[in-house]
Amino acid sequence: MSNLKFSSASYADTKPHYHILDGLRGAAALMVVWYHVFEGFAFAEGSAIDVFNHGYLAVDFFFMLSGFVISYAYDDRWNKMSLGDFFKRRLVRLHPMIVMGAIIGLTTFLLQGGVKWDGSVTPMSGVVVAFLLTCCFIPAWPGAMHEVRGNGEMFPLNGPAWSLFFEYIGNICYALFIRRLSTKALSWLVAFLGVIYIWFAVTNVSGYEMIGVGWTIDTVNFFGGFLRMMFPFSLGMLLARNFKPMKVRGIFWIAIVALFGLFSVPFFPSTESVCVNGIYEMFCIMVAFPLLVWLGASGVTSDKTSTGVCKFLGDISYPLYIVHYPVMYLFYAWLIKNQLYALGETWQVVACVYTLNVVLAFAALKLYDEPVRKWLTSKLKIGMKK
Repeated sequence: MSNLKFSSASYADTKPHYHILDGLRGAAALMVVWYHVFEGFAFAEGSAIDVFNHGYLAVDFFFMLSGFVISYAYDDRWNKMSLGDFFKRRLVRLHPMIVMGAIIGLTTFLLQGGVKWDGSVTPMSGVVVAFLLTCCFIPAWPGAMHEVRGNGEMFPLNGPAWSLFFEYIGNICYALFIRRLSTKALSWLVAFLGVIYIWFAVTNVSGYEMIGVGWTIDTVNFFGGFLRMMFPFSLGMLLARNFKPMKVRGIFWIAIVALFGLFSVPFFPSTESVCVNGIYEMFCIMVAFPLLVWLGASGVTSDKTSTGVCKFLGDISYPLYIVHYPVMYLFYAWLIKNQLYALGETWQVVACVYTLNVVLAFAALKLYDEPVRKWLTSKLKIGMKK
C-alpha cells in the first residue's frame, strides 16, 4: 500500500473506520483522567474513591473496543498477511507511545524528587533500570530494585501501562489462537470466560470488592488482569463477527451520557456472601458495554463537525491514556503535601492538570507518534500483500 492513513483507530487500513467508536474511545479516555482526579483525593485522604467510583471500568470498555476493531480490521486479511506482518503492525501502532510514556514518566518522577510514596529516596540505578525495562515493556515485580515508587506497580514510571501489557497478550492470543476459532467456538470461549469472570467478581476473589486488578504482578492480579482483558476482548470479537447495523440516531452523545452515568454509580458494599459491586461490574461489562459498542458501530456521523469531533477524540485517546498518569503523579504529590481532599478546594489546579494532559497528548500525537509510526511503517515495509 503506498497511501497510508494514520488514525488512532488503526493504520495502513483501507476499511472505513467506525467514527463513533473512535469518539467513544476518546470520551472514555477523558473519563479515565477524571476518575484519576478523584483517585488523587482518595490518596491524599487515605480513603476510598467516593466520586466517579466506577471510572476504572473504562479499561474494560477499551478491551472490548479493541477486540471489536481488531476482529473487524484483520479477520479477513490473513490470506494477505503473515504473523510477522501482524505483529509488526501492532508494535508500530502501540509501542512508540509506550516509549514516550516512559520518557514522560521518568521526567515527572525526577521532578517529584525521585522518591517513593513513603518518602524514601530511590537509587538512580533503580530509576535507570525502570526506564529501560519500561521502554522494553518488561514489568517490575513488587519489591524489585526497579519498582521505584514502592507501591507494587507493574510499570512504576507509568502505572496505567499495565493494561497495554495485557493488550499485547490479547493481540498475541488473537494472532496465534483466537482468530482461528469458528464463530460457534468463539461463542463457547466467551461463555466459558464469562462464567469464570462472574465467579471472580461476585465472590470477591481479589479481596478488593471490585475488579480493579491487573496493575501489579502477583497471583490474583495477573490472573485477574488476564481475565479482565480476555473476556471483553473476546466478546468484542464475537460482536464484530455477528454485527449487523441497526438504525439509530444521535447515539454518540447518548452513549457518552450513558458511559458517564455508568461510571458515576456509587460503590456497592458487599454482603457476607456476595460482592454486590461485582454484580454491577458484570452488568456493565456483559450487558451495557456490548450494547453501547453495537449501537456505536451502527451509528454514523451526519456532518463534518461531528465527524471531526469523533476523529479528534479517537486520535488523542491512546496518547491521552498513555501520557496522563505521569502528570497525575505530580498532582497526587501536591495534594498529599498540602492535604487537600476535594474538588472544591483544587478546581483551578484540576482544570490546569486536565488541560495540560489533553495538550500534551495532542502534542505527542502530532509531533512524535504519527511521524514515528509513518517512518517505521515505511522502514519496515509494512503493507498488505496483493
